[in-house]
Amino acid sequence: MSGEVINTLMIITVGEFSVGILGNAFIVLVNFMDCMKNKKIASIDLILTSLAISRICLMCIITLDGFMLVLDPDVYATGKQMRIIDFFWTLTNHLSIWFATCLSIFYFFKIANFFNPLFLWMKWRIERAIPGILLVCVAFAVFISLPAAEDLNDDFRLCVKAKWKTNLTLRCRINKAQYASSKVYLNLFTLFPFSVSLISFLLLILSLWRHIRRMQLNVTGCRDPSTDAHMGAMKAVISFLLLFIAYNLSFLIATSSYFMPETELAVLIGELIALIYPSSHSFILILGNKKLRQASLRVLYKVTHALKRRNF
Repeated sequence: MSGEVINTLMIITVGEFSVGILGNAFIVLVNFMDCMKNKKIASIDLILTSLAISRICLMCIITLDGFMLVLDPDVYATGKQMRIIDFFWTLTNHLSIWFATCLSIFYFFKIANFFNPLFLWMKWRIERAIPGILLVCVAFAVFISLPAAEDLNDDFRLCVKAKWKTNLTLRCRINKAQYASSKVYLNLFTLFPFSVSLISFLLLILSLWRHIRRMQLNVTGCRDPSTDAHMGAMKAVISFLLLFIAYNLSFLIATSSYFMPETELAVLIGELIALIYPSSHSFILILGNKKLRQASLRVLYKVTHALKRRNF
């Protein structure tokens, strides 16, 4: 792989990383300042803050992994360092996915309108249940990460450099079945939160359709606060679903890289695509949240005003 290609990919990686850190750090900072001001934190702010922190950590791990692959590739032939990176990558990956799923569930219960007794009971309880749900997500992510890191280190990481080490190449060929099973194992656990988010999205569509029908029967129009809330929540959920699909495709590219001739190039491209998910979705959440959107507009106004004064 030529040096120009590596430099280009690393520059793009740094750019994506910087943009993602900026968006997610902004979410954490605004919610932290609001929490200090009001001496409490709303459930939606707690979810967004937890999600932003997990994505900051995820982007740091992905970027560190890419730089280590380019600058210090021999680390891939050792166990301890890569086992640590694999553990935290798997942990932050699952935390990010589960926290985003919690956000989809929260939007569904707070905005959707159904008259089922169980739904109404859960809608009333969801605010107080959010801290406990987030803690369960953390415990589950840690539980998944411990054995997954061992499998990743033994199969994928050592195989990245296998084309220069005959003994590693032979080991990778022998362990292909075990490698494939570990990847299926990881992806199966991410399919469940994806399915929950998809169901929440479909139920939001159903709730919006029923709401619009009621509005039309009452001849009051269909653009009202409830409709706008439905549309905003659906945009946040559908953006997560689409970006999540792209993220899993990139993960598939990276983890199947030793089947490809240009192993490092496949890994770097996979990680480059993977960074799109945690970096871009933060700005979608900022635009979809009234408090974050107003705070971003104030910051943008101050920056623009400062630049204009500096020019004069």
